[in-house]
Amino acid sequence: MGPHPAVAAIRLAVRRVLHDVLNDHNRTDRYDRNGLRDRQEQAPPLVLVACSGGADSMALASALAFEAPKLGVRAGGVTVDHNLQAGSGTRAAEVVVRMTALGLAPAEAVAVTVGRAGGPEAAARDARYAALDGAALRHGAAAVLLGHTRDDQAETVLLGLARGSGTRSLSGMAAVSGAAGRYRRPFLQLDRQTARKACMVQSLPVWDDPHNADPAYTRSRLRQEGLPALEKALGKGVVEALARTAQLSRDDADALDDWAAEAGRSVRDETGRLECAKLYALPPAVRRRVLRRAVIEVGSPAGSLFARHIEEVDRLITGWRGQGAINLPGRVEAQRQGGRLVIRQG
Repeated sequence: MGPHPAVAAIRLAVRRVLHDVLNDHNRTDRYDRNGLRDRQEQAPPLVLVACSGGADSMALASALAFEAPKLGVRAGGVTVDHNLQAGSGTRAAEVVVRMTALGLAPAEAVAVTVGRAGGPEAAARDARYAALDGAALRHGAAAVLLGHTRDDQAETVLLGLARGSGTRSLSGMAAVSGAAGRYRRPFLQLDRQTARKACMVQSLPVWDDPHNADPAYTRSRLRQEGLPALEKALGKGVVEALARTAQLSRDDADALDDWAAEAGRSVRDETGRLECAKLYALPPAVRRRVLRRAVIEVGSPAGSLFARHIEEVDRLITGWRGQGAINLPGRVEAQRQGGRLVIRQG
């Protein structure tokens, strides 16, 4: 008799990602100090799982521990202690014990200090990814697996829609992201209940983070109130439809980004300055992407740059009435001068 369908589903999702990691690892050419290809056998890649102790990440950790040895992959885990709740250090230590019991090695907890920039949710996310990046570099990991599910993807799409951030925001989370494709999300096609069921049938202990139900957090309110209200009004299938929207939006955004990258080179003069007339001739979706990239290149933080900022810069091209410089995040300003768009740090 085979495993429970929920367990089989999460293992299959992880197995597919591990195959991708192995293929990427084997395609990487290694060279010796003389520049010759090193034909010695490469060490098996290490894959880490980011495990909070919740149902999604525990299901992921269990599947990684089961599948990795069969493919010759080393498997480890890391949990991040955000220090935001009393006893968080103790819980992080318990997660390390659980990961070790699954056979993951290395298994470690990393404590972080969460700042305030961008609000509590964004600050915690930034601190978490910085810790995961550090762990991956320290251990030489080929990839870090994240337990985001289809439900998380649907929430991300709705949050992007509420911010009015455009197609890229509606594309949600990528299955592969980060430097050199470090982060992999095997569960984006699986719902949250599948992961919880997999934990239950395997008797895996699960910790439910109270922050996930705290109405002080936007995502928590969306999870507890927003999505259930949408399903009540529109019927079942809202989560699947939103996840499908994310994939379609990602395909469109990727194509537009490629177009904008090419267009960005064609709208500059011989000194590299942006020509307003050439920018005006571009389709709006492409022009806004060119402008956003140009602003970021000068030093504006991408995470603080919103659609309203780019719309203001765009009006220097499409609605020129002699207005002054536009102030942007990162002490960057954009100004129209002599038919050129000048973007610089003020």
